[in-house]
Amino acid sequence: MTIQISGVHVLADDIDAAVAFYRDAIGFSVRNEVENSGFRWVTLVSDTHPDLELVLSEPHAGRSQADGDAIAALLAKGALSMLQLRVTDLDAVFDRITASADAEVLQEPTEQFWGVRDAAVRDPAGNMVRIAQA
Repeated sequence: MTIQISGVHVLADDIDAAVAFYRDAIGFSVRNEVENSGFRWVTLVSDTHPDLELVLSEPHAGRSQADGDAIAALLAKGALSMLQLRVTDLDAVFDRITASADAEVLQEPTEQFWGVRDAAVRDPAGNMVRIAQA
């Protein structure tokens, strides 16, 4: 039996800003855009792993008003789960991120004591994204 992760969901309060960040700064490509019941989600993939999808969606999509409000509040505080990525050229990606007005740098590229060189940023919605050198 084979088990594989097929998608990772990231919440965003501004889908267009999130798409610009993950597409233009990180390097993903848009695969699909879907609208349903007044909400929208966008699926992105990388050229090297087109079978693993990053899905950007809104906090209220598919949820009750109360649940959507609670999730939106956590998103605004930056309290949701972190996304970890691995890239072949951390410096180039970090330069594109810092050129973006929508990203907040938490940690510049650093050699970590556990043997990884990585950086940490917040995407436009406030999600923490750690990016490691492959």
